[in-house]
Amino acid sequence: MSKRNQTLGEFIIENQTSFKYTSGELSRLLNSIRLAAKVVNHEVNKAGLVDIIGNAGDTNIQGEDQQKLDVYANEKFIQTLTKRNIVCGIASEEEDDFIAINSQDENNQNKYVVLIDPLDGSSNIDVNVSVGTIFSIYRRVTPLGTPVTLDDFLQKGSAQVAAGYVVYGTSTMLVYTTGDGVNGFTLNPAIGSYYLSHPNMQFPEDGNIYSVNEGNYSDFPIGIKKYIKYCQEDEGERPYTSRYIGSLVSDFHRNMIKGGIYMYPKSTKNPKGKLRLLYECNPMAFIAEQANGKASDGFTRIMDIVPTELHERVPFICGSKNMVEKAEEFMRNEE
Repeated sequence: MSKRNQTLGEFIIENQTSFKYTSGELSRLLNSIRLAAKVVNHEVNKAGLVDIIGNAGDTNIQGEDQQKLDVYANEKFIQTLTKRNIVCGIASEEEDDFIAINSQDENNQNKYVVLIDPLDGSSNIDVNVSVGTIFSIYRRVTPLGTPVTLDDFLQKGSAQVAAGYVVYGTSTMLVYTTGDGVNGFTLNPAIGSYYLSHPNMQFPEDGNIYSVNEGNYSDFPIGIKKYIKYCQEDEGERPYTSRYIGSLVSDFHRNMIKGGIYMYPKSTKNPKGKLRLLYECNPMAFIAEQANGKASDGFTRIMDIVPTELHERVPFICGSKNMVEKAEEFMRNEE
């Protein structure tokens, strides 16, 4: 039975039988992500001491300014996953297109593709605020030994076999699910090992925190505006507390522990939403549902959305189940 202070490696081995597929490949893949996260964590913790903070001078496919740590984290995760010959394809927020690995090798029997946001919230690095990494893992749908195609990445969130995030904060934690609950592991920097610190993580069904960038309030849909006013009303358990960090991983992690709702709705500035479906919303939705929470675009379950492009954006509402359902109610009433 899983127990506190068990190492991540021990936990993965002990729980292999709970995976839908037990070839050992998924276990090695999770171990590779663990390794890359430790390397990135080392650099994040040196920010300010070495020339690793600030703007890299380029923009990514999203049209967003790349930070130096964005580029570094992207390179480290891709290098680690590629050199260990574990996956057949990678898609990253920082890359224009997906990366095919050993695509011409007929003996390549790797089954998994990884979609990743290497450093979520990286603009917060310069001011020493928590950032994170988000990852999502799927089994490929095209035949083994053939080059991966876009179809291998454009899968619904419900097809994920694993998802997780790393939060680089006051302590570094790796939180993940393979569809059998959510567990969190804290890095002991003295020996470089992750230990089970948060077994069976669960969202409280209700919470008293709402997380949204209220600076965009005037651009939000009427349903979201009314829900925010509802959160601010002095009635019953309300008003709720407003807490918004600006790093999805950090806001999500706090709300899962304490109970709350995170919202990044569509707006007049971003009519399709701002967050990316495949490597932000889907993995967080998978974790939320495995932790007794809920994730929606305001009307539809996030993991039921059929993606049509690699960098697709969607509105995102996620967190404690009753809070998300109340926000959906406001959205439906104003549709």
